[in-house]
Amino acid sequence: MKTINLFLGLVIFLGACSSAKKTTSAKNVSSHKVTRSDVLKGGTSFENAIVIRVEKESTGVAEEYKWLAQSYPGYSTIRKTQSSKGNRHFDIIRIKTRNGQEKDIYFDTTSFFGKE
Repeated sequence: MKTINLFLGLVIFLGACSSAKKTTSAKNVSSHKVTRSDVLKGGTSFENAIVIRVEKESTGVAEEYKWLAQSYPGYSTIRKTQSSKGNRHFDIIRIKTRNGQEKDIYFDTTSFFGKE
């Protein structure tokens, strides 16, 4: 089982580095279909971070990259940082969009931070 999880994690990581992904809307669970208006308003700050509600860190990270792929097809990841504000935890992923624009996307990771 650990081998499968490691393999799956590696596949997700490599996919995130090389291609785009899909995911959720701001302030909603990751199963929500992302609309263009969600992309324009969500994830641009701590206050409107994309909330990922899952129980395990590996699942949460995968959901972040799914959201990015759906919202920014053809994006590439520049870097990922973690931050805390109050009692909330965040991943901030800097991406380069297909047209070359750099953006920071904020994900609220409180529900799964540090949980495996």
